[in-house]
Amino acid sequence: MKSRVRELREACGWSQAQLGDRLDVSRQTINAIETGKYDPSLPLAFRIAREFAEPIESIFLFEDVP
Repeated sequence: MKSRVRELREACGWSQAQLGDRLDVSRQTINAIETGKYDPSLPLAFRIAREFAEPIESIFLFEDVP
């Protein structure tokens, strides 16, 4: 799943560690989400959306992989 987490985080001027602290997850988790190696749980996706005041659908973009 693609995400706009990096774009939104950088627009806020936050490091991965700062966003991780705000969401109560590790910097490594933020990195994995940003690089597409990890899809967040639904509760975490809601927390991310709330943190950026954006709908989940505008942050996480589902790709139908054949």
